Amino acid sequence: MSLKPRKVDFAATWGAIRDTIRGVITLDHVPRSVWNDRFSDVYSLCVAHPEPMADRLYAETKQYLIDHVARLLNKVQEDGEAHLVKNYFTYWSQYSVGSQYLHSLYLYLNQQHIRTHKMSDAEIIYGSPDSSGGEQMEIGELALEVWQSGMIAPLGLRLVKLLLEAIDADRAQKTLPVSIEAIRGTILSFVEVQGYKKKAPLQLYQELFEEPFLNASGEHFKHDAARLLQERDVSLYMEKVKVKIEEELFRARRFLHSSSLAKVSQRCETHMVAEHLEFLYSECMNMVRGERRRDLSNMYDLLKSVQNAMQILVETVLEHIKTQGLTAVGNLQGENVHINFVENLLTVYNKYKQLIQEVFKSDQNFMGALDKACNYVINHRPNGGKCPCRSPELLAKYCDTLLKKSSKGISESEIEEKLAQSITIFKYIDDKDVFQKFYSRMLAKRLIHQQTQSMDAEETMINRLKQACGYEFTSKLHRMFTDMSVSADLNNKFQVYLKQDNIDLGINFGIYVLQAGAWPLGQAIVTPFSLPQQLEKSVQMFESFYHHRFNGRKLTWLHHLCQAELRLGHLKKSYVVTVQTFQMAILLLFESTNSLTCKEIRDTLQLNTEHFYRHAISLVESKLLWADTEELKETTVLRLNMDYSNKRTKFRITAAVQKESQQEVEQTINSVEEDRKMYLQAAIVRIMKSRKVLKHNALIQEVYAQSKVSFAPSVQLIKKCIESLIDKQYIERTAHSSEEYSYVA
Repeated sequence: MSLKPRKVDFAATWGAIRDTIRGVITLDHVPRSVWNDRFSDVYSLCVAHPEPMADRLYAETKQYLIDHVARLLNKVQEDGEAHLVKNYFTYWSQYSVGSQYLHSLYLYLNQQHIRTHKMSDAEIIYGSPDSSGGEQMEIGELALEVWQSGMIAPLGLRLVKLLLEAIDADRAQKTLPVSIEAIRGTILSFVEVQGYKKKAPLQLYQELFEEPFLNASGEHFKHDAARLLQERDVSLYMEKVKVKIEEELFRARRFLHSSSLAKVSQRCETHMVAEHLEFLYSECMNMVRGERRRDLSNMYDLLKSVQNAMQILVETVLEHIKTQGLTAVGNLQGENVHINFVENLLTVYNKYKQLIQEVFKSDQNFMGALDKACNYVINHRPNGGKCPCRSPELLAKYCDTLLKKSSKGISESEIEEKLAQSITIFKYIDDKDVFQKFYSRMLAKRLIHQQTQSMDAEETMINRLKQACGYEFTSKLHRMFTDMSVSADLNNKFQVYLKQDNIDLGINFGIYVLQAGAWPLGQAIVTPFSLPQQLEKSVQMFESFYHHRFNGRKLTWLHHLCQAELRLGHLKKSYVVTVQTFQMAILLLFESTNSLTCKEIRDTLQLNTEHFYRHAISLVESKLLWADTEELKETTVLRLNMDYSNKRTKFRITAAVQKESQQEVEQTINSVEEDRKMYLQAAIVRIMKSRKVLKHNALIQEVYAQSKVSFAPSVQLIKKCIESLIDKQYIERTAHSSEEYSYVA
């Protein structure tokens, strides 16, 4: 075959092409040789000499397709309405495939003649000022356009009516009047016939079929909802609505285009859920209170797709968790309040976290409700907010209990797990600075009195706190650990110092040298005390050693925090007893005598009344000493108990480490208040120094944002700190506004 343009007899060539088209469009057998000849004929007409005949070929082909579809229209209708859908689908199936083959046969015309004159995709979508309505379509597209105008336009409404009746029959579980394949194929033909369009390819499907289908379905859903509502059972209603939605989605997948699935679901939810929210909410409270998981799961599944419908359920769950949390910690009493408080809260938290994960699929709205509820319960102030929140103190005590050596019957792994869980409670505490105060006091006692269960566990806990609040929050705690290791090294050097000078102290003497700024030891309350003779040499030697190494540093002895081990040699059996310094001093006075009056002991040791009686009573209660009166007075005679016996040869007088008194708790809280004022003033100065001038409200917001990591300051407290800084001339009100401040450089 020559590709050179030549003269062509259009009538003869078109006659041959038309005969082949008839076979192609009806899926009749077309031999390969005939196909190739017609392919060449199309090419010949497009490049004919002297004038190409492409436009004429296009016009004849279009007319043939119009006539062919008109003949098919008569065949589709000839068996009446009962077979309309079946006949339509049969001829569409044939025609749609045939049009694809026809498109391939006209490949040259499509590519070289039509496509070169076609608008770009952008021009189609956004429009072109030069576009005219007479643009030619590629042959495959033309075939579909002819089908739409010649077949769907006259039959569309009748087809849709029959299709909706067939879908209603499927809903009613009746025998379908036509096959599922024919129903689905007919519906999808409305999509496929415009599949070539770049702009709004689903327009025909949506306008002709989808909209009437959704309207009819909506009426069906309304009727179904009204029937189910008559039973007045919310649980049963939700079950049946869920089943209904699943059935409709299954039906939509079976019959409709995928773009309709969400619309079907949305229409069903609108008429069966959104329009009956009051009915669903009527049982919401009882479901949440009874923690009816299946019902709550169903309600969640139904409400999640309806805009703003979830809020009532979320709020109900929030209030329920609050109630359960307050009930769990409301009336705790006894020595183990701190343990019960934390573990009851964790039980509530874990229970509802699991419920939210399983029932509400970890939905962030419900996780947020859990956070709000826990935050409310943990920071709750009893008696209408008049009493202080005890959560920071109780959590610190709980950690102290776990980290002390006294925690019996709990394995290391259990302690580790409980401490890790306690961080959950810590994260919700607003007054983290209060926790830090209590925790540091208790840590100090554990370290000083060597009551720490495990130094690794202590460090792990501090690292957890650092992750939650940052390095600044735990810096003092880290320094306490550093001091302990530095003190150990200092003791070793002291022993070397004594050996070099051949000094024998006569006792084993060890000290902790602790930084005043890092340890919450109350240095201002130094207890008056006259050192026993047995300790004087040791104290003097250490002071001499220390001042020689560190010139200019001051040592303050905190005797009330010290302890000693005494060997009791006056009894039938030898005992080693761990006592507090003041108890040790009292016992040492009995080395030279068996009895002394309370006044003699107190005058000798120069102890104040409170300390003396507290420690003397502990020795009497432990039966190391006898008292000749039930209540200790100045004239009461204390005697050594020469018949003392104990099953253990090594023991501790329990009063040696005094428990946190109510006075100390109040002192801790008061010191927190002072620290807060200093923190806020420093924050205000930092902010003003960088901003120079700032409005009142903006300053309060910035201060609050910086402070909320450690505590939630009240606006009143921030205002007081601002006034204090104005008095100190760090900041001043600007001349033109009393609500604006400027930094005083």
